[in-house]
Order: sequence, then structure tokens, then C-alpha cells
Amino acid sequence: MFTLFTTIVSFLTAGVPKALDFFQDKGDKKHELEMAHLQLTRELELQKAGLASQVKIEEIKYDEIQTQAASSEREALYQHDIEIGKGASTWAINARVMVRPVITYGLFCLLVFVEVFGFYYSINTGTPFPVAMDHLWDEHMQVIWASIISFWFGSRAFNGK
Repeated sequence: MFTLFTTIVSFLTAGVPKALDFFQDKGDKKHELEMAHLQLTRELELQKAGLASQVKIEEIKYDEIQTQAASSEREALYQHDIEIGKGASTWAINARVMVRPVITYGLFCLLVFVEVFGFYYSINTGTPFPVAMDHLWDEHMQVIWASIISFWFGSRAFNGK
């Protein structure tokens, strides 16, 4: 029961960023609707004044501003990453990049080592296979394994893009 609970919690934890993105997207869409309403109102006023071509010019300018803003944001993010790495050695940059993979692989190797060594020990001591498996793959180990798998791979279910 505890395994099921931790699996569900780990799976849902992996989806927290998507939930936050959902609320951010909801706010963005509300803002876009307000902007569209304002733009429609402005277009109607311009059309009443006979300035339909001005509307097209304004649309082009708006698209240009949006493209420049997105480009500026991307450049700022790239510049931030460059600034973090300035003055750092290649070793430090590589260490920063390797933190998550090393921890993941380390914990996985530790899990495999403990399980394989425990199985080897049980064979050498003459423990029957079902008893050894009950001790090696107990509820606590299932909880750990389910949590790791749900956290790392559960987020893929939320990345349906």
C-alpha cells in the first residue's frame, strides 16, 4: 500500500512543473484575450475612420515587436549561461553539467550492487530462493525503486507536446 502511495506521489511530483505551466498558460491566455479584445476594438475604430491599411501596418509592427522580444529573451538566457561559465575551468563547467546524471547513475549502481551482493550472499549461505527474494525485494526496496522510476520517467507522461 505504501509502495502505491509513494509511486503516485512521485509520479505527481514529476508533474508539478506542468501544473505550474498550466496556471501560467491560463494567465497568458487571459492576457492574450484582453489584448485581442483591445486590438479588435482599435481595428473597428480605425475601420470606421477609413484607415484599414493602418491596421495592417500596426499588425506588422506588433509581430515585429513580439519577435524581437522573444529573440531578446532567448539572448538574455544564453548570455546568463555564458556569464555563469565565465572564469570557470572546463572541469567546473563539466562538473556542473554532470551533477544530476552522476547522482542518478550512482544511486542506481548502489541499488544494483546491494541487490546483487545480497543475492550472491543468499546463494552462498544456502538460503532458499523465495526467502532470499522476500528479503531482497521487500516493500521498502519496492518503494525506493517505484519512487525513482516515477520521478524520472513519470514526467514524460506530462510532456505530451
